[in-house]
Amino acid sequence: MNLEIPQKFRALGNQAQQVAAQYFRPLSRKYDKAEHAYPRELDLLAALLDGMNAGSPESVGAGSASKRSAATEAGVRNGGNLSALLGVMELCWGDVGLLLAMPRQGLGNAAIAAVANEEQLERFKGTWAAMAITEPGCGSDSAAIRTTAIKDGEHYVLNGEKIFVTSGARADAVVVWATLDRGLGRAAIKSFVVEKGTPGMTVTRLERKLGIKASDTASINFNDCRVPATNLLGDAEVDVQRGFAGVMETFDNTRPLVAGMAVGVAKAALDRTRELLEKAGCKFDYRSPLLSVSHAEATLYRLEAEWEAARLLTLKAAWMADNRLPNSREASIAKAKAGRVANEITLKCVELAGALGYGEDELLEKWARDSKILDIFEGTQQIQLLIVARRLLGKSSSELK
Repeated sequence: MNLEIPQKFRALGNQAQQVAAQYFRPLSRKYDKAEHAYPRELDLLAALLDGMNAGSPESVGAGSASKRSAATEAGVRNGGNLSALLGVMELCWGDVGLLLAMPRQGLGNAAIAAVANEEQLERFKGTWAAMAITEPGCGSDSAAIRTTAIKDGEHYVLNGEKIFVTSGARADAVVVWATLDRGLGRAAIKSFVVEKGTPGMTVTRLERKLGIKASDTASINFNDCRVPATNLLGDAEVDVQRGFAGVMETFDNTRPLVAGMAVGVAKAALDRTRELLEKAGCKFDYRSPLLSVSHAEATLYRLEAEWEAARLLTLKAAWMADNRLPNSREASIAKAKAGRVANEITLKCVELAGALGYGEDELLEKWARDSKILDIFEGTQQIQLLIVARRLLGKSSSELK
């Protein structure tokens, strides 16, 4: 097993790390205290990243997370999913909220990369896309979506409400999950690109949150919102045999990215806590038996082991996507492990740092707040474990609830 970062991605990783350290970190507290204020500094950064990524499917952006680029390539490859993941890990070492606020790096961009056809990929290139799944009566069970999309000539008419839409008020477009026919169940759920300013689409509320305050989280109403039929992503046909698989391919790509966000913020907390403990006299000699070191040192060793496990599971899920291997189970395993571990690590690091960890002079308390969402969105911890159980036992969603 070769667990080193591929040579071709090291330059991108280094650039992402420099952005995290020199750009995100200095802005981190400013926009944590100024919730709903748009970080204008990110516009220049987004333009720089566009230049870095120009012409390359293997970039630091969410839009490179797709299985399509491996379709015509033979042999083992490291591609867009892995490069996007490595970039996300580094950038979230800087700040999760600022990454989520980055123009053209929304989870909707990963959704477009996952299921759009070639014409749509070209048409929506450069679009900043949010993703709207959750509804007031539909959280973890995406198949319970009630937003409808009714065909009317060359358009679909959308009606419904979406909540907790990350970057929903700022993005150029929103990828909306809606059902073509409730009677056909999950097979009829499709995703639509609804561009900002479309009549009938209204942002009704911005949430005030525990963490990721640099990122806006919106509620959006769709009232007879007419969307061009060409904005339905992928195939418009309802395939009952294939069921929900087409839309769910999105999660195979985005869940490893969210796991990567968790890995990144957990690493930030571990790095800073190690620095503080070293100043307090901890030696961190890995050759010493755990029983002979201080409680603080032994705790950090355990947290580092948990972090490494989460990191390797996350890399595996992305690598499988690059090589067009079925990775739904692995994506959920990575998301479940990384989300839980990030919560545990960031909170424990606050505890290990004592008063320093709890105050705003350090970013440790912010990272603890930011990490919580990573165990919730893109499918909660509980729903990920349920998905893993279904895959392991060979059960359908109706057989194992």
